Amino acid sequence: MLPQLTPADEKLLLNYADPDAPTASGDPAAKTLSALLVNAEFHGVLPIMLRKLQERGDAHLPEDPGLQETLSGLRQKSTLITGQSMLLQYHGDRIMKALAADGVPARIVKGPVFARMLYRHVADRPFTDIDILVEPAHLADANRVIAACGFELCSNEAQSHDLQEFKWLEKENSSLLIELHGDLVHDSGMRRRLSLGFGELRTIDGDATDTPAALLTVAIVHAAGGHKFHRLQLCVDVLQGVRALQSADAEARLLEAARMTGIELELATVLNVTGRLFDERRALDIAGRIKPDLGIRLARRLITRDTLLGVNSRNRMRSRLRRDAFRWIQRLAKAKPRFV
Repeated sequence: MLPQLTPADEKLLLNYADPDAPTASGDPAAKTLSALLVNAEFHGVLPIMLRKLQERGDAHLPEDPGLQETLSGLRQKSTLITGQSMLLQYHGDRIMKALAADGVPARIVKGPVFARMLYRHVADRPFTDIDILVEPAHLADANRVIAACGFELCSNEAQSHDLQEFKWLEKENSSLLIELHGDLVHDSGMRRRLSLGFGELRTIDGDATDTPAALLTVAIVHAAGGHKFHRLQLCVDVLQGVRALQSADAEARLLEAARMTGIELELATVLNVTGRLFDERRALDIAGRIKPDLGIRLARRLITRDTLLGVNSRNRMRSRLRRDAFRWIQRLAKAKPRFV
């Protein structure tokens, strides 16, 4: 269980988690800073916090031996994670070249793309696997290519076909994970309503690749369709995606993408909680453009700041029940136009 944070500490954690926010003034006590570091690591935002602490300078840190030892260990660990991300990127690029040579249309999504396109400091957004998306009809060919690149399937084949998600580990280094997707929504019960595959992303992008609307659509599905708000990093990706929408046309493309893929409920919910977490007015404005039916109103009451930050706190059971209830709302929701 994570160290408990006061409301003021939670506000400071959110400040450290925001890649673009100036670091809050004041120097936290050693106990507070240690608790913030543990929470930041769990929520996937530790690299951002470590960068901000380094930019502020170690002279501002409390002279506490325990804190200094913890901080030194986390900095070394963060360096190793950055190296792991670079190694994963190498293998991802190698597989993509092999897929292209074999005539299999594919694209890398999520982690490395978010890091490159949405974050000013690439190291702020490490990743632990490479996600490759193809058309379902090309899954067999793509699996064959990945196997030829020295990876072996580590997921149940029948279940992988149902989920449209195949997990591959490098034979010589089992820490290197490649995930092949036919759809970024793996829950077959939800896939009747919302879907995000290779074809949908190509339509959203139009003549370009990895447009802001496509990136934000992927981030929304990742937070609410693939996962259940289990860590803060998911909302930070969404926050950066909102900031990347530089024009009214990009915003309109996002809303059209939500209608096409069926993620209106998810868009309204994720943008609402992200906007409230980070005081991002534009996220709240876009969320407000979706007519709040019963499902959306319930989802907004369930997915809150307390739900996100309480995932592994003493209130974790309450958080779990709220996130499970949200999943049921997703499964029961009907696809219909909601834009006003």
